[in-house]
Amino acid sequence: MACTRRTKTLVSTCVILSGMTNIVCLLYVGWVTNYIANIYIKVPMPLPERKLEGDKRGDTLRIMERLDRLENVVNQHIQETPGRGEESQADKSFSDSSLFAHWGQDLSPENRRVALKMFQYYGYNGYLSDRLSLDRPTSDLRPEGCRNLTYPLNLPQVSIVFIFVNEALSVLLRSIHSAINRTPSHLLKEIILVDDNSSNDELKEKLQDFVSETNSQHPGFIKMVRHAKQEGLIRSRVSGWRAATAPVVALFDAHVEFNVGWAEPILQRIQEDRTRIISPSFDNIKYDTFEIDEYPLSAQGFDWELWCRYLNPPKSWWHKDNKTAPIQSPALIGCFVVDRLYFEEIGLLDEGMEVYGGENVELGIRSSSTTGGSTTGGTILLRDR
Repeated sequence: MACTRRTKTLVSTCVILSGMTNIVCLLYVGWVTNYIANIYIKVPMPLPERKLEGDKRGDTLRIMERLDRLENVVNQHIQETPGRGEESQADKSFSDSSLFAHWGQDLSPENRRVALKMFQYYGYNGYLSDRLSLDRPTSDLRPEGCRNLTYPLNLPQVSIVFIFVNEALSVLLRSIHSAINRTPSHLLKEIILVDDNSSNDELKEKLQDFVSETNSQHPGFIKMVRHAKQEGLIRSRVSGWRAATAPVVALFDAHVEFNVGWAEPILQRIQEDRTRIISPSFDNIKYDTFEIDEYPLSAQGFDWELWCRYLNPPKSWWHKDNKTAPIQSPALIGCFVVDRLYFEEIGLLDEGMEVYGGENVELGIRSSSTTGGSTTGGTILLRDR
């Protein structure tokens, strides 16, 4: 009996030691694997070059290259933006800013400091914007075939809504001026300004003076909606929609410039089918020089992370061989135009959204006939962030 107990004890001890040995071996193998992974550099597999059918001029590649450049600019701007207590250090290094890569070499040191501070505040060259005409001319970037199209006179009227918070006053006013100057007067019923609780003093008294002066000549033409607290982009758009009275509502950022002939093709598409949600074709206002950068025609979609993306137009559009034709898109990026009552019928936008971006995908899901990229008219968007 004593021998049996000792045997059991010995066996138990061997089992315990064996288990501990296995654990130690696993730890050692894990450490070695981690050590090798940290020492040796993984060489990524090269991605196959993509060429989409119908993309004869490489428009997709140009879109991707421009987006890559835009991402680099944003990242550099984030690195340049000073935190609290770092303004003096930023002033000393203003000559290294991307703002002055293609502009401002003739400015005095003091003016460069002013320009840099405005750039860090707005995300674009507010210093230059303040010195440009509010009615500056822009080139007609429409495809040639679009300029010869005619439209019926009985198109529905549109309410243009501008959403902003702490926008540069000159950029906002230029958006308004271009909307008035380049939209036929019989089609533009009103402009609605939604201020999402800006703290910029210029957007209070000076903006109100402009609104009052305009309304003295055209009573009720510009409506102001001011939020008592910051609501965010989604709820601001819904606020603008609630204030609109025209049959069609156009929801835009407040840093755009409208081009000639932007409204008629969009309003005609909606008149033909009120369930269409339309995005104009966009070109780019360079954040540093405010020069116009023409973008190729594209569809608008999203990736698996639900980030919005410019896409090569579908095969069906290329096969039409007609650049005046609209481009169907699964999503909309940013600004869009919609029948006012139909927008309510599909539930507007989800006012529970706290961060912008998801509404672009949401609209594609809500509406089964979303149409983007109206190629016969367009706007020019100032890329700031």
